[in-house]
Amino acid sequence: MDVALGGTFDPVHDGHRKLFERAFELGDVTVGLTSDELAPKTRQVDRPVRSYEEREADLENELEAFAEEHDRDFEIRTLEKPTGIAPESQFDYLVVSPETREGGDRINEIRRERGHDPLEVVVVPHVRAEDGDIISSTRIVKGEIDEHGNVLDGERRNADQE
Repeated sequence: MDVALGGTFDPVHDGHRKLFERAFELGDVTVGLTSDELAPKTRQVDRPVRSYEEREADLENELEAFAEEHDRDFEIRTLEKPTGIAPESQFDYLVVSPETREGGDRINEIRRERGHDPLEVVVVPHVRAEDGDIISSTRIVKGEIDEHGNVLDGERRNADQE
């Protein structure tokens, strides 16, 4: 089975890792990584995003462990538009987070228009930080939490940002 998922992944956190884990449980994985041009357009909050090359290197390091654990292959491809690679015929599954579920529905509309079978959209629940709110890259960049959802106090925030 072939699995698609996509995102900006800046920085990678435990919520992303939950998506990766589920994707590799299902099959070989192709991750669409937003291009430098697309990345800012997909953000709900205006914030800096690291370069594609930096994000790709970190993502590749993360995915290698999951691929090895599940004896699967993976590929990283550039996303130039929000619907990305998933409308292509070869995929069977699309792994999404709750807030990107609607995007999965749109992808299946495009697939039907192209004569492809719809994907099975697999929604992976959010991972919560220790404060009960969701783990997000934006919260990490703001210094509220670390990649595992640990709340950072003022001193830890300042040390992490240096």
